[in-house]
Amino acid sequence: MVNSSENRIVVKSNTTTILQDDTRSRKFGQEMKKEKRRVLGVINQNLVGAKAYPCVVNKRGSLLSIKQEEVCQKKKFDSLRPLTTRSGVEDERKKLKPSVPSENDFGEFIDEDEATLDDSIPMLLEKPYTSITEADPMEEVEMEDVIVEDPIFDIDVSDAKNSLAAVEYVQDLYAFYRKTERFSCVPVDYMMQQIDLNEKMRAILIDWLIEVHDKFDLMNETLFLTVNLIDRFLSKQTVMRKKLQLVGLVALLLACKYEEVSVPIVEDLVLISDKAYTRKDVLEMEKTMLSTLQFNISLPTQYPFLKRFLKAAQADKKCEILASFLIELAIVEYEMLQFPPSLLAATSVYTAQCTLNGFKKWNSTCEFHCYYSEDQLMECSRKLVSLHQRAAIGNLTGVYRKYNTSKFGYIAKCEAANFLVS
Repeated sequence: MVNSSENRIVVKSNTTTILQDDTRSRKFGQEMKKEKRRVLGVINQNLVGAKAYPCVVNKRGSLLSIKQEEVCQKKKFDSLRPLTTRSGVEDERKKLKPSVPSENDFGEFIDEDEATLDDSIPMLLEKPYTSITEADPMEEVEMEDVIVEDPIFDIDVSDAKNSLAAVEYVQDLYAFYRKTERFSCVPVDYMMQQIDLNEKMRAILIDWLIEVHDKFDLMNETLFLTVNLIDRFLSKQTVMRKKLQLVGLVALLLACKYEEVSVPIVEDLVLISDKAYTRKDVLEMEKTMLSTLQFNISLPTQYPFLKRFLKAAQADKKCEILASFLIELAIVEYEMLQFPPSLLAATSVYTAQCTLNGFKKWNSTCEFHCYYSEDQLMECSRKLVSLHQRAAIGNLTGVYRKYNTSKFGYIAKCEAANFLVS
């Protein structure tokens, strides 16, 4: 009996302990449920107060399926309506429950019937959707201030069907010209070795040859090649003053033989020299010049570069004539020998554009085909403007008189670009 009574007491004690543990576990479960609901209430509050955002891509960066996208779109518009009751919020959240439990932003696990699709990342950390009208005005100003570079145009596309334009290898041709133009340049102080000549005599000779070239109606290539032959010969051979005009006539004859179809005869050259030389003198000087230059006549001058750069600048006829006027003023002056032919040609085009437009103009297409930036042209351009300002002054006015005719549209009367000098 004692044993049975003790057993009842033990059983009753165990039963009481189990009931107490069960009661505690129920209270703990209720507290946990209240805590979960409190947390969900905070999340629901964030969900209701958040702005609409696009639902095309999920938080991991992968594309949602079409069905999930439709659900997200429905959620975006339904979230704009106020949800007054907790049950209403839970009903809305149950529509988006995932297949597995997820962890909320407080580190607690949520049941499947209380989890949402977007609980993996807190709503407050998402970037809200911003329409165009809601964009920051400062961002629009910054986009307007972005400088767009000038496009580089293909200047040879219009000559694609012209076989004489050599579009297939024109770039290679001018690359070769740029490499070989240094052989056509002469020392800038070569006149120091001439004991009976000076810079002014050279300028008088070339100014006179420009008038002769115009009267014979020769090609432009002939004039530039004539001047190049004179400088190269004088830089290698000492010449007396009385033979200087003969050197000019022979250089013109050789240039005509190289460039012209119809070449002036020797008697015509003797005639324009007022018979200061004989036919024998002309032929002897021709032999001397060819042997001194080692028969190397074909070298790039300013003219081929000038034609190419005018095409790159898309220059009209007026700009082309003005650039030719400026470059012919330059070849008369001895000090302009310091500039290579390509630089002098590019500067003539640049200065002509500035003169006609009244402002500095040098776009990306010109810079690409000329290989010179605007800063590299400024020194030579200032000298050209100075030559233009005094073109009609002094004794050497052959270039001015040539371009002050109706044939060249009286371009010599055009006002110089004084703002480039100042």
